[in-house]
Amino acid sequence: PPPHSRSDWIGPPDRRSNLRPVVFHVPPDESRRERRLRELRQETQAWNQRFWAQQNAAFEQEKEEFIYSRLKAKGLKMKDETGQKKTLNAEEMADFYKDFLSKNFGKHMNYNRDWYKRNFTITFLMGQVALERALRWLRWKKKNIGN
Repeated sequence: PPPHSRSDWIGPPDRRSNLRPVVFHVPPDESRRERRLRELRQETQAWNQRFWAQQNAAFEQEKEEFIYSRLKAKGLKMKDETGQKKTLNAEEMADFYKDFLSKNFGKHMNYNRDWYKRNFTITFLMGQVALERALRWLRWKKKNIGN
C-alpha cells in the first residue's frame, strides 16, 4: 500500500491457502495495545495461511491418489484419448470427501478450538483499543474546548 494509506489492504487469494492476505496499516502514533492487537492479527493470519495451505495440499494430493486408484481398479488410465484428465462421478467422489473429512476430524477440531481462542482474544483487544481511542479523543476534545 502507498505510504499515505490509513487502512489495511487486502490482497488477492493466495494460490495455496485460498485465503486473502492482509497488509496491516501501522499508524505512526500506534499505542502498545494497538501494536499488540496488530501483531496478534498478523500472527493469526500467518497461522491460518499455514494451516490452510497444508490442508489444501494434502487434500489435492489425496484426491489425486484416490482418483488414480479408482481409475486403476477399473482398468482405466488417468487421461482419455484427447489428453484430458478423467474424473469420477459425484457419487464416487463423495466417498473420498467423506473419508477425508473423517480422517481429518481431529485436526479440524483442534484448528476450530484454536481459531475461536484467537478470535476471542482479538475481539477483546479490539474492545480495549476502541475504549483507549475513545478516551484519547475525549481528552483531546476536553483540552481543545478548554483553550
